[in-house]
Amino acid sequence: MPRFLHLADVHLGFDRYDCKERTQDFFYAFNDAIEKYAIAERVDFVLIAGDLFEHRNIQPATLNQAQYCLQELQKAGIPVLAIEGNHDNRPYGTKTNWLRYLADWGLLILLEPGDATAEESFYSPWNGRSGAYIDLDCGVRVLGSSWYGTSAPKAIEQIVAAMAKLPPSAGPTILMFHHGLEGQIARYQGALRYADVLPLKQAGVDYLALGHIHKSYSLENWIFNPGSIEANSVEEASYQRGVYLVEINETGIQAELKQDYYQRNVVRLKLSTNGQESVEELEQQAIAQVQQAIQQNRLCPADAPIVELRIDGQVGFDRLELDTRRLQQQLQQLSNALIFLLKYEVDSLAYASHLTEDASRLQIEREVFLDLLGANNSYKKRAAELADGLIALKEQQLEGRSEAELYRFVRDMVLPERLYSVDTLESEELS
Repeated sequence: MPRFLHLADVHLGFDRYDCKERTQDFFYAFNDAIEKYAIAERVDFVLIAGDLFEHRNIQPATLNQAQYCLQELQKAGIPVLAIEGNHDNRPYGTKTNWLRYLADWGLLILLEPGDATAEESFYSPWNGRSGAYIDLDCGVRVLGSSWYGTSAPKAIEQIVAAMAKLPPSAGPTILMFHHGLEGQIARYQGALRYADVLPLKQAGVDYLALGHIHKSYSLENWIFNPGSIEANSVEEASYQRGVYLVEINETGIQAELKQDYYQRNVVRLKLSTNGQESVEELEQQAIAQVQQAIQQNRLCPADAPIVELRIDGQVGFDRLELDTRRLQQQLQQLSNALIFLLKYEVDSLAYASHLTEDASRLQIEREVFLDLLGANNSYKKRAAELADGLIALKEQQLEGRSEAELYRFVRDMVLPERLYSVDTLESEELS
């Protein structure tokens, strides 16, 4: 009864958010997953269904991470079979990449179909250095594929035709394929329909080992996608993901999604405004959101999580008055977050008074002032008074009043007299 570990989308070298600790997370997740569910479980082999790396060109430290994990599997006598994904596939026109390098050093078996345009066999057996399929000692046949992008439906036709020319398999057949099916996540262009992949089952594929979509799903007990090892963004935090520990026996395929391995916690918070808050009140509400999450054990500062706070709605002040950088730093210290993302997505509150067609110029001006003042939380309670004051200010300016006179008029209109000390008034008179 063959047992294997199916994983995909490891993304070693992940560098989003420009955080070295976050890059290390992907190595820790990969290493922990293979220790617990490959080595400790004594599986017969491991499948990596694309995107071992985040980039085609990788840093030395990233290569070291891959080599370390693969060497641990090699020591345990567990072969690793891999295919290219869209992140780590070889650039057009080149004949090698870092997966090929690892295969040349015997750390993995890179299954690559031949180039039909160069009159190569599409599915040649693995010969110790290259090949597109392999018959393992445990009785399982594993077929490889490439990253096909939008030409995936045509590639499936090629795979089906090539499978028909292969010698019979002694046991179950697995195909690794880096592509996604429609209906699993939103906003995914180019997803395959179930009808597109069904010919693979009819051709003899017992287990379709997918990658590419970072969310786990399975269909009809023959299509399996484990999802990414780690969340590549805060949006993916809600996705179920993991690695599949699989056993094929007389009753069929038993695939169990394993998730109990190292992953950085991600906490997403939301604050909606109604336009009544002042800048100071909004800052305090943001702080309270984080404090509440800590009290409810949704957020554990000791874990140094990734935290996102999304502020949306409307505000009764110029949205730029909120110092988001300072607030973000304050919230990061409070939560002890490795990364704190403050998403400030608000609109300034706006009013639009109804005006009749015969409204006079003075009425129009006053209503415009009322709308502008009413949308500002600091001035809306005195909107009518201040609107009349602004009209009077315009008249004084037209009369040719001096700048000093206009300044004093605005000062007296906007701020109560009690805010001015005698010394302040005297200094203003002298200036």
